[in-house]
Amino acid sequence: MIDDGSAEKCRCSNVLSVAPVTATFGCSISFRCDISPALKARRRWESRSGRNAGCAMMVTKPVFDRLGFWLWVGSFLVVLGLVLWSPETRSVVHIYRHGSEAFLSGQPLYQVEVAMGYLYAPAFAVLYVPLLKLGPYLGNILWHMLGFGVLTFAAMRQVRKLGGEEQKWLLSFGLFLALPVSLAALRNGQATILLTGACWFLTLSALEGRRAECFFWASLAIIAKPTAIIMLLLAGALRPRLIPALALAVLVVLAIPYGFASTGYINAQYHDFFRMLTSMAVDPTGPFVPADFTAPFARLGISLPEFDVTIVRVVAGLLTLWVVLQFDRRLDPGASGLAIFLTAAFYMCVFNPRVEQNTYAMVAVPAGLSIALLWREKGAGAVLWSLAVLLFVTGLTSIDGRLHDLFHPWLRPVSISIVACVLIGWFWTQDRRKVPAAGAVAHG
Repeated sequence: MIDDGSAEKCRCSNVLSVAPVTATFGCSISFRCDISPALKARRRWESRSGRNAGCAMMVTKPVFDRLGFWLWVGSFLVVLGLVLWSPETRSVVHIYRHGSEAFLSGQPLYQVEVAMGYLYAPAFAVLYVPLLKLGPYLGNILWHMLGFGVLTFAAMRQVRKLGGEEQKWLLSFGLFLALPVSLAALRNGQATILLTGACWFLTLSALEGRRAECFFWASLAIIAKPTAIIMLLLAGALRPRLIPALALAVLVVLAIPYGFASTGYINAQYHDFFRMLTSMAVDPTGPFVPADFTAPFARLGISLPEFDVTIVRVVAGLLTLWVVLQFDRRLDPGASGLAIFLTAAFYMCVFNPRVEQNTYAMVAVPAGLSIALLWREKGAGAVLWSLAVLLFVTGLTSIDGRLHDLFHPWLRPVSISIVACVLIGWFWTQDRRKVPAAGAVAHG
């Protein structure tokens, strides 16, 4: 993943350091032949528009070319070790196992009255059955690997799509910044990780007009969590030609359970499922503590009227749709996917009535990559350092019980909103017109 720019800089540095030694021995002709191309190459690099960004990366590049990525992988390996040591500790996987067990025994999947426990589509219970049969150890390991692998490869595809120089550093530094916020969801085995990767792949595939890929990733995202419908709606708005494929994905997911249980049982589960989805309004007396934009007000003892909250969610949704469509028109193909997914993930976290603290893992990785991209393009200023530190430190507020009690649940919606809004604002200032036909042709 080492690009031509970094190799060029290394060659320049090596030749310049050796040149004085050559001159000492009087080889003036050899000296001029060696140093002239090096100076020209270095001057070309220094004259580029991103030179200051490259200078800024001199501090972080030697470390984060490898450290960030291996910390990301190493932390996940530690998670797998903890899963093997104690599969049920700090894990939500037992909820998925309970859903599959209830489906196999013909028991109700949902607790509609409290809207807690199993909150996923019936198809999730069906497709988790093979992992259930593998037992709590091997099944849990494979489940964690599935979510981690999909999210990591989605980030790698995004970095390749961005192109340019220092791609290895871009991926590594972005994952490093996102690690603290993402680690708890990785540890718990939450479906949010799989949802994030699937929605990210869906975004990139939709922008490229790939019907088959969109069908697959839309199906996987809906199975992972019903909130993926937001990403499907945005993908359909971006590429109307893909609407049939997206609609077919939803129909297939709805039809999957009918192949494994009686029609009456599945109809009853869908009745409870849709009742639960429509009744997931915030209930301050219930056991669930939301971490959306209402959390800071709740912490201050301010109760927001439900009607006003709904209006804010609707307006934010329409604004998100408009911003996403503008990004598709204004940005080049490489950056548009990152900007669009960052905006969608921000909305799905901050304005989702059923969001919890660990759900913010969905916006952590695209935010980390966006900070790394801005760092590469503009250099490390005070604002950028502040964003990087804020994103990183936000994930560390749960390492101590007292810190957790102090900052839960209001800090993440505030800090992530600051980071995301600044990054979205920066993307908005980039007005590099695309070729009109780019990504508009759908193919299978």
